[in-house]
Amino acid sequence: MSLDAYSHLRHDPAPGAPLVFAFHGTGGDEHQFFGLIREILPEAGIVSPRGDVSEHGANRFFRRTGEGVYDMRDLAARTEKMAGFVAAHRAAHPDAPVVGLGYSNGANILASVVFHAPALFNRAVLMHPLIPWTAVPDARLAPLDVLITAGQRDPICPWPLSQALIDFFRAQGSSVATSIHPGGHEVRQSELGDVETFLRTTAGGGATTPG
Repeated sequence: MSLDAYSHLRHDPAPGAPLVFAFHGTGGDEHQFFGLIREILPEAGIVSPRGDVSEHGANRFFRRTGEGVYDMRDLAARTEKMAGFVAAHRAAHPDAPVVGLGYSNGANILASVVFHAPALFNRAVLMHPLIPWTAVPDARLAPLDVLITAGQRDPICPWPLSQALIDFFRAQGSSVATSIHPGGHEVRQSELGDVETFLRTTAGGGATTPG
């Protein structure tokens, strides 16, 4: 476990405030969601790492061989590394509830870490995730409170796979909220509103479909 396994931005939480991990999309960096989270949750701690894989100059958290085709061996190794990074920062703030937020590639590494080590996160926001493999059922996911956002015409994250991920978490007993819009891979204002509501809520309230 290392606090400095990734280049990252960090802001320590106030007493009793959550610790939020922010994971950018392909081509983003540690600044992508840092300011947004500071605005929504001013007292929260934030850890925002920069992906350490370069795809033609674009930052990512793991390698792929094509659109939607993941290098699964690399994903496994980088999931292990990210889990250690999260665990180290969590250990530094043992009393803080831990929230993960990721978009696109960031949502994918977050989901992979959640599957690998469910106890690391209390809540997770997965924005336009693409999980093109069948996750293994795991009762340890039951306490997780998760928001999944998606576009029904997303060419990068096809709707059937988004629906399958929603169904998977529900089958594990997780509390699942959704924010679905009729567009593509873009993040819409209504979606950001649902993310803000979710982050401001300290306890899960069951599955909803705001969008």
